[in-house]
Amino acid sequence: MADEDIITRINDLAHEEHQLFEKESEGRASTRERERLKDIEVQLDQCWDLLHQRRARRRAGLDPAEARVRDPATVEGYVD
Repeated sequence: MADEDIITRINDLAHEEHQLFEKESEGRASTRERERLKDIEVQLDQCWDLLHQRRARRRAGLDPAEARVRDPATVEGYVD
C-alpha cells in the first residue's frame, strides 16, 4: 500500500467518523453506530501508525513496503 492510499483511507475514515460524531452529538446514534465509532478510532490509529512507520523507514534508507499494520493492542497502547 502506498502512502497516498493510506492517506485516502485516513480521509475516508475521518469523514465517516465526523458523520457519526454528528449523529452522536444529536443523540441519534444507534448502539451499532457507537461501536462503529470505536472501530474507526482504532483503524485511524493503525493507519497513522503505518504511515509513520513507512516514513521513518524511508528516512532511514529502508524499504517502506516492509512496514506492517500493527495490532490494535499495540497502537492503542501508545503513551504520549
